[in-house]
This record gives sequence, C-alpha cells and structure tokens, in this order.
Amino acid sequence: MDGPPPASVDEHDHPNEGPHHGDLIELGNEEYHAELVHDEESVTVYVLDAAAAGPVEIEASEVTINLIDNGTPAQFKLPAHPEMGDSVGKTSRFSLSDAKLAGHLNDQNASAKLMITINGTPYRGEVKHDHSDSDHNHAH
Repeated sequence: MDGPPPASVDEHDHPNEGPHHGDLIELGNEEYHAELVHDEESVTVYVLDAAAAGPVEIEASEVTINLIDNGTPAQFKLPAHPEMGDSVGKTSRFSLSDAKLAGHLNDQNASAKLMITINGTPYRGEVKHDHSDSDHNHAH
C-alpha cells in the first residue's frame, strides 16, 4: 500500500471543492450542493447535484444569502445569471457584483447561510469558508 491509510472510511467521497474551485454548501441531507465562488468584487452561487459534480437547473429568479457580521444582520439577493446551455426559464447560476458581500465572506466574524428553493422545497445551507486557504490572496 502506498502512502498512509485513509483517516476514515465513508460510504461515499466528500469533495472538498466544486467544479469551479469554490466552497461547497450542503443542501438538505446532501440531496444537492451549492458552490460559492467569490473574488473581491462579486459572488457567484452554482447549484449542483448530490455528488457536487454536475449542474442542477432550477426555476428561481434569485437566491438569498443571509449574513450576520459582528451581530449585524444583512441580506443579499443574487439574481439568476443563466449559463449558456441552461434551459429557458431555468438556471444553475446566480451572481451578484457586491464588494461588501464578497468582503464579509472572508471575515472570520461573519456567518452566512444560503437560502434556496429547489423543485418547490426550500433549503438552507451554511456557507463555510476555509480562512486558512492559501489559494486566495487576502490583502493585509
């Protein structure tokens, strides 16, 4: 056997990031996933399948991120931005250009939840961001 044994045995793999290299958000009992990708100016949410591998098109005009930063609540609506190839009236991508939201997502004192409805079922997922991620450039 090459390398160390696995830390734990699980019935299925849990990917660490989505196909766009963003942070994954579990929706329901892993029925779906969302992937959150952001830079300093914008935030994009992709709706993904249970394996967090392929897009899931939904009938929604927006998704919501509820944020609490240092005890202050804020709500951000991300409008639908269909990808090329998405069905008419459906999308798997939602995006907002908002430097304030993007900045809060990097703040260790902030907590955020994604609110989304898929096929008539509302889901709420916790946005977890790895603050020790060395792939991001955070200005000091």
